[in-house]
Amino acid sequence: MTDWDDPAVRDLHTALVDLHGPVERTDAHGGEPGEGVRQLLTTILSQNVADQNTRRAAAALFDRYDDYAAIEAAPHDELADTIRVAGLPDQKAARIQRSLVSVREETGGAYSLAFLDAMPTDEAKAWLTGIKGVGPKTASVVLNFHFGKPTMAVDTHVERVSKRFGLVPESASNARAHDVLDGVVPDELTYPLHVLLISHGREFCAARSPDCANPVCERYCDCAAC
Repeated sequence: MTDWDDPAVRDLHTALVDLHGPVERTDAHGGEPGEGVRQLLTTILSQNVADQNTRRAAAALFDRYDDYAAIEAAPHDELADTIRVAGLPDQKAARIQRSLVSVREETGGAYSLAFLDAMPTDEAKAWLTGIKGVGPKTASVVLNFHFGKPTMAVDTHVERVSKRFGLVPESASNARAHDVLDGVVPDELTYPLHVLLISHGREFCAARSPDCANPVCERYCDCAAC
């Protein structure tokens, strides 16, 4: 079992880059006012659903309503029907509208998450997860992808691979996995390592019938197939 200190995590990152190639960040930091809110709503739509259905639901949502105020004011059933392709339409409609209310009340009327940029990462994450239905993954996606804050978004691939590599205890909950990875991964590696762990999970370290014939799995993985 690897002792996951800073050099060890950097060595893992290097090994993953050697196998999958370097990760270049293309998303802009900050962006225009309102883009962070769009990221938040889209990430809520993405919960427990395939990427193509997230894109379809987001397109339907932002095509139907002129602005965030219209989404907040929409009848619940109408909003749920609009985003139905994303699954869990009633829950996600409620989460979207709660999020918009929270943002508007925090800013005094603006639909902008710009105030999070000035907060320390832990405080910004706590503010987002204080919204019912916004968990650590959703908060981390918004904070890392939109604001460049050092917090790891732990999806199913990241969690599975991290546990097989021993980065995260096998018994850890998803929320605990976020805390562990935020504590061990160097700030500047949170985004590239997130992307690389997803790539590795998709290409080699699948949930079923993993392909362990690669140098990263041979060195790091403790799954039954290795």
